[in-house]
Amino acid sequence: MPEILSTPQQVDAFLQTHGAAALYFSSPDCNVCAALKPKVFELFAHDFSAMAVAEVDCTIAPEVAAQLGVLAAPTIVVYFDRAEWLRKVRNVSLPQLADELQRPYSVYFSE
Repeated sequence: MPEILSTPQQVDAFLQTHGAAALYFSSPDCNVCAALKPKVFELFAHDFSAMAVAEVDCTIAPEVAAQLGVLAAPTIVVYFDRAEWLRKVRNVSLPQLADELQRPYSVYFSE
């Protein structure tokens, strides 16, 4: 199960610790979030297992969402070396997400 982050300091420490990371922003009252979350976590565990993945509950940590410009749930933000590389909002296609991550992931982890 992914780590749950609830403060800006936790997010900052998470991104400093992991060179390749993804944050999944969700809300407990979001049906799309509930349906998508296990599929996203399974995708990362299966195809991008070297990346760290954490969840941010926007109702518990609205300041984290605001600081990172997350305006809707679900949102997936992918970082390489603390720089935002990819952002997917609301209607996420998992095959498209996997396609877009494949190249930078393979380059990052081949070094």
